[in-house]
Amino acid sequence: MDLATMRTRLRRDLHDEDPSHQRWSDAELDRHLQRAVTELSWAVPREAAITLTSAGGRDLDISSLTDLVEVEAVEYPLGLSPPSLVPFQRWGNVLTLLSPLYPQPGEEVRLYYGALHRLDHQGSTIPPPLEELVLTGAAAYAALEWAGYAADRINVGGEGVWRRFLTWGERMLSQFQKGLEAHSRWRRVRSRALKTAP
Repeated sequence: MDLATMRTRLRRDLHDEDPSHQRWSDAELDRHLQRAVTELSWAVPREAAITLTSAGGRDLDISSLTDLVEVEAVEYPLGLSPPSLVPFQRWGNVLTLLSPLYPQPGEEVRLYYGALHRLDHQGSTIPPPLEELVLTGAAAYAALEWAGYAADRINVGGEGVWRRFLTWGERMLSQFQKGLEAHSRWRRVRSRALKTAP
């Protein structure tokens, strides 16, 4: 699903489909969608793997991983069955292998890591079961933003309309946070098992 489709679904959830009376611009809704996607990424990152060529030694430069959330596991040497996962530590853009065996110049090391999800005009990496959760978060942020904007303004719907947006936004935000927590808990159990593999 791409950004335009998600925005259309978000407008439907917000009852903001009349082009002549829209409360939110496309740019505003895109910003709320991207914020929800970022928060999803920190709770449930996209699974990714990359093979890096070592310059030799225990330290690997991982600055090229611009979508990195966290490193889950490091495999070295490659090609063993079962895979040889080595202990590591990360400080900024340097990943240090904490094993007696370390790569020589030109040898490969495979990283398994959690990455930021992508939502743009070409598509998305958000798993379909989590799309509704992203929409819930984006709707919450849109409602809360609008409530803050409308609090001291005259509204066609009456002076309490901002309060209804605030209440609804807070309820949606609570649902979003609970959903993130539930999915994050499942992921933590799974990733711990990966890190303790031989």
